[in-house]
This record gives sequence, structure tokens and C-alpha cells, in this order.
Amino acid sequence: MTGAAPDFGPRAARYDELRPIDDAWWRSFEEIVRAGDLRGRRVLEVGCGTGRFSHALEERELARAWAVDSSSEMVERAKALGVNARVSRGEALPFKSGWFDRAVLRMAAHLVDRPRVFAEVSRVLAPSGRVVVATHDPDSFDDIWLTKLFPSVPAIERARFPDEPTLRAELAGAGFGIIRFERFEVERTLDRDHAIATIREKAFSTFDLLPPDEYAEGLARAETELPKTFAHRFPWLLAVADR
Repeated sequence: MTGAAPDFGPRAARYDELRPIDDAWWRSFEEIVRAGDLRGRRVLEVGCGTGRFSHALEERELARAWAVDSSSEMVERAKALGVNARVSRGEALPFKSGWFDRAVLRMAAHLVDRPRVFAEVSRVLAPSGRVVVATHDPDSFDDIWLTKLFPSVPAIERARFPDEPTLRAELAGAGFGIIRFERFEVERTLDRDHAIATIREKAFSTFDLLPPDEYAEGLARAETELPKTFAHRFPWLLAVADR
């Protein structure tokens, strides 16, 4: 099942504040760079948000990065970082065929029409090109902290986030011949105030899909039940596909 992208424009102002760059962010960045062999490459990021990943690619990995996002507000913030970003949906990329060495979808695969996006990514990649799809591992949704507050979360997320067999079939259907998968976990410590702000601001698109009563009840529980700090483990699933 493919996802429908929510409007991220209203989230743009506090997007980076509620998703701070920390050690866990850099660990995932390094794993994606390694798996995709992104260093020094011409890289397209599909679903770039505020552009921090593409910015880091150019600053740290000597890559030449281009980025697209469907939200004009997100693209404005990416441009403010110096990222070569433009407003575009991944289903119709504004680039000529064979232009890129590599492509990345980082926490974007659940928000797009994946078969169409993967076909477009395949088109704009060079014959030796590679795409990395970095997403939340669906096997973990029963264990995340949000599930304790919002019981509908596992079903909502499994309907949106692709698992390994789904990604393998969709990437193969787009013409990718060699497909492999990797998994790793990052851990961070969350504090109560930050977690509550994340819920109140609906920082994740998940919150838009919750029944209103469940959202209100979960927020009220968070305000009274969350500890001052708590550990959060985030399991990544990487699909690495070569043309």
C-alpha cells in the first residue's frame, strides 16, 4: 500500500526544532552514506524536507546534491541552507534521464506512490546507479513509545510503511536488478517536554490519521504519565538497489 502525502507546510516552522540533529541522527546519516556509496557522488534526495541530509552530504561527504520536496515551505528552508532544492513530486522528477549516480529516499517512502517514484528514480539514474530507501522497520511498531499512548499507531503505520518483501517487489518492478537489505538501530533519550511538544504540534504525519478522540486522550495521558526522560530506540530498514 502506498501513502498519501500530508501537507507538511504547517510543520515547516518547527520541523527542525522537533527533530534535532544529535548523535543518533549522525549515526543514521553515516549508515545511509555507507550503504549507498554516496561520498563524492551526484545524489538526488527525494522528499528532502528542510534539506539537512543533502546539506550534510555536500558539507561532509563532498557530494553534489540535488533535492526535491512537494512542500514549498520545506523547500524554502532547504534553500536557506544552500541546498539545490526545488518543489516537485517524486512521481514526476524534473531531471533528464541518467543524470544522477545515486538517489536517496530518507523517511519518505511511506508518503509517496512508490511504484511511480521508483520508476522515476530508475529513469534519472545512470546505468550503474543506486538508490537507498531508508525507512522505519515495520516490525517495530508495537514497541515504540507512541503506541503506549495511541493504540491505533501500529495498524496505521503498517498500512503506510513498506516492509522488506514489498520494497523488494516494488524496486524490482521499477527495473532494479540487485536489491539487498540492511537493518540497524539508533537510540536516543527523549525528554517529557519535547515528547509532549511533538504530540501537540503533530510533528509526525501519523497524528493526522488518528481518530480525534484517541489523539486528545493520548495527549492528556502523555501530559500526566510520561517520565521526565525515557529511552527511545529507532530501528531502520535500508533497501539498497542497483540498476
